[in-house]
Amino acid sequence: METNFETIIQKFALEGELKEVNVYGNGHINDTFKAELTTNGRVQKYILQRINHHIFKNPEGLMKNIAAVTTHLQRKIEQAGGDSSRETLTLIPTVDGNSYFKTDTGNYWRVYIFIDNACTYEVVENVRHVYHAGKAFGTFQNLMSDFPPGELIETIPDFHNTIKRYDKFIKAVARDEKNRCVSCQREIEFVTERAAIASHLSEKLHKGQIPERVTHNDTKYNNVMIDIQTGEGICVIDLDTVMPGLSLYDFGDSIRSMANPAREDERDINKVNFDIKVFEQYTRGFLDSTRHFLSQEEINQLPFSAILMTYESGMRFLTDHLEGDTYFKIQRENHNLDRSRTQFKLVQDMEEQFEDMAEIVEKFV
Repeated sequence: METNFETIIQKFALEGELKEVNVYGNGHINDTFKAELTTNGRVQKYILQRINHHIFKNPEGLMKNIAAVTTHLQRKIEQAGGDSSRETLTLIPTVDGNSYFKTDTGNYWRVYIFIDNACTYEVVENVRHVYHAGKAFGTFQNLMSDFPPGELIETIPDFHNTIKRYDKFIKAVARDEKNRCVSCQREIEFVTERAAIASHLSEKLHKGQIPERVTHNDTKYNNVMIDIQTGEGICVIDLDTVMPGLSLYDFGDSIRSMANPAREDERDINKVNFDIKVFEQYTRGFLDSTRHFLSQEEINQLPFSAILMTYESGMRFLTDHLEGDTYFKIQRENHNLDRSRTQFKLVQDMEEQFEDMAEIVEKFV
């Protein structure tokens, strides 16, 4: 990877002298840096990122997506009297007017304006933040609700295609290349016993019962910036997976990532529980931003979507374990198996509290 940041920065339409560049955040895909430039003693901060083109096979198309989405968001935010410099990401073009710079060695770089006085959280520290995270992700969908999904490429094809994820899982079990099936029969049975749910939302989409929308597709808690002063969710970040999808994918994945008070790889399964209070606060915030445009069937499927996305995540972890840990990074033996077990425990808890989840949704419609 290039380390001559001075040369890279000079390719973008920025003023000032590069003061310093430091690694920023803890993302696992792209290389992210915080760059500071000075002009007449004034410091301006930027996010400098190298796009991982091994994961995102079409970085040109990805950047076309992001440019179109951020332009649309900026226009809608400004029309509503908001501050687009804080409420969405702002791309800095290259000196040639492009949204990215490609180096001679084939790496792709982009620059965003740094959003000050806001931060992200890895785990829920304040349940009030959960409400605002739900409202922020809902607002993102609201602002994008009039953008044609067909104008965006799939940056990772079949990302939330649970049917294909299940097919891959079944093939991994049949091959059992690492002879690991014998030690995780209970987890394998957990997945196969619930095979019917994999196609539930896809069938509704194909029958026209729920619509395709522009969705974020990576609605983790740390992809919402929280204003340090107000505690409000001000900006949805990490737009690499914005593409056509289902609103339900975004809602369900948020619940999966936020409603477990334990770590995603917690080995003590007794610490893993579905926190329905988090579900309630996120649902309230999400519906405050979306109830006016979501269809009734989308709203009806919100509790199920949390189960589906958690089931899909656990299945992906288990598949990777069976295949020899080739996708998700591991730090210990059976790491992905442990991850799958936390997801399956959450699924069980959600199934047991499903009626309560449905009542919460009904309360906030």
